[in-house]
Amino acid sequence: MDTNPKVDDPNAKLGLWDAISIIVGIIIGVGIFELPHEIFRQVPHPALGISVWVLGGVLAFFGALCFAELASTYPRSGGEYVYLTRAFGPLTGFLFAWAQLTVTRTGSIAALAYIFGATAARVFHWDEKSVFLLAGGSVTVLTIINILGVRTSVHAQNLLTVAKVLGLLSLAFVGLVWGSGTDPLTPIRIAPVQPSEDHWFIGAMILVLWTYSGWHEAAYVVSEAKNHARNIPLALMLGTAIVTVIYLLVNLAILSALGFDGAKQENAAAHVVERIWPTHGANVMNVLIMISALGAINGMIFTTARIYTEFGKDHRLFKVLSHWSKRTKTPARALAAQCVVCIGLIVGVWLARGNSKTFNAAITLTAAVFWMFFCLTGIALMVLRTRDPETPRPFRVPLYPFVPLVFVAWCAYMVVGSVRYDAEKSLIGLLILVAGLPFYFIPKKMKHHSNKESANV
Repeated sequence: MDTNPKVDDPNAKLGLWDAISIIVGIIIGVGIFELPHEIFRQVPHPALGISVWVLGGVLAFFGALCFAELASTYPRSGGEYVYLTRAFGPLTGFLFAWAQLTVTRTGSIAALAYIFGATAARVFHWDEKSVFLLAGGSVTVLTIINILGVRTSVHAQNLLTVAKVLGLLSLAFVGLVWGSGTDPLTPIRIAPVQPSEDHWFIGAMILVLWTYSGWHEAAYVVSEAKNHARNIPLALMLGTAIVTVIYLLVNLAILSALGFDGAKQENAAAHVVERIWPTHGANVMNVLIMISALGAINGMIFTTARIYTEFGKDHRLFKVLSHWSKRTKTPARALAAQCVVCIGLIVGVWLARGNSKTFNAAITLTAAVFWMFFCLTGIALMVLRTRDPETPRPFRVPLYPFVPLVFVAWCAYMVVGSVRYDAEKSLIGLLILVAGLPFYFIPKKMKHHSNKESANV
């Protein structure tokens, strides 16, 4: 597998702002609108609620530093797939890509599409059937945009990212300026945590870190970035830092406007907007959620397809995914395959008469596997430092090995915590991962058998 450093591709089209826009646009999905009240419900004090958001941002930034070194050292698009394959062999890389294709990434895209559809149907007062049509339509239309050209999809991403950032900053401004005037972190008595409630921290962190997920996305498009050795590390760090600041401002604004008890209510963000625009807060937030969901969907469609193209280059059963359109210079087949899987998941939930809770279960179902691969990627950084000492590293993780060790330890904690939080769903996620093994070993066995027969002729 070719992962040696190389000069910029003359066809590279992504600048620094494009890479930052991808990261910010993917991280800021719908979690910041849907989850703050859930997190405030779990924590015993508002300061702890803010603290878990700070901790989430710090850990995401540590992860971004690790990915910055890996992406600048091995500038082949595909992110973790490339690093895990090089460090631990093709089986580990295969299982990672399999998990992304079957449920982790496609499930996230489908879930965001459902939220977009449900929100749009609510705004326009359409029936339940339209939710799934809108969800499927959003994935299909954005996939077509991505197939038509890199610049087309990036322009759409930049526009959607700017819109959602301005919307969130406006929300923060309203909450902080027109708040109740009380200190959002005012001391209150903390009720003792009962033994049955000692899982509040891991539950809150699963939600917070899911909301931060996407900080590593620029690593998937490194080969398409201009001056990738400089721009990709910068994009990873700046994008993560920007989102952390925005998230903290929004949560402080919710607390400032509504207080701790008010922050625990559903649609807390809408209640903040209603302070200056009574009766219209819900509609304003719904429009912002729609824009934010579309931005995250578009960004994930763009980056995730790059995993499958690299995956297809190395595994002949999936070779069809490696093809790039000569006319549009995009991974058209990988994008199309990804769209089919996403539509399949959306239709499956529709036929099962599922809803947002059905999609949300995917967060818990895939959490252990998701964090396991992040943990392995942190270990891969240290393995490759030892294995490839002569390989140029344009960016090196500061405070090495402290930063990657903290990142690895935290990811390991999240794996264990996810299993303890919901062992049954975690087992299902593991079984989906294991289900990919036949697709790895059978083609190899067939190739070995074919070579053996040829040798006997």
